[in-house]
Amino acid sequence: MKKALVMLATAVAMSGAFAQTSAPASAPMSASAPAAKAGHERNVEDRIAYLHSKLKITSAQETQWNAFADVMRNNGQTMGQLFQQRKADTNLSAIDDMKQYATIAQAHADGMKKLVDAFDPLYSSFSPEQKKLADVTFHQGGPEGGAHHHGKGAKKAPAAE
Repeated sequence: MKKALVMLATAVAMSGAFAQTSAPASAPMSASAPAAKAGHERNVEDRIAYLHSKLKITSAQETQWNAFADVMRNNGQTMGQLFQQRKADTNLSAIDDMKQYATIAQAHADGMKKLVDAFDPLYSSFSPEQKKLADVTFHQGGPEGGAHHHGKGAKKAPAAE
């Protein structure tokens, strides 16, 4: 059970590109929501630009790339809304908190399935060099290592037994 919770927490932590940027605690929610959304959208767009450059996307691959990038944006929007809702719901019972967390985890899993489905035709179009770049980039999360969506080098927590 402990291992499952660590894995679930890691999965949500790995959705760094989808996570909301935290607003200062003193800022009212209505004022911080647009700023958080703007920061979140910038993070997703930064990740898209980073991957486009890192994977050396060609003009012939732009159609598949755009489909993949759109899924990243849509997933980011979904996760951003769920995290914003979670942040706003400060008075939940333990069971409601767990249900909300399960909703986030399920949205993350659904989003990853959509991302894989969009990435498959793009990856198939890659040259051998691009495939190597993708394999390294997605395995390590970029030059800094870490999470698959997050190029900031988040360190993986050791698996608890």
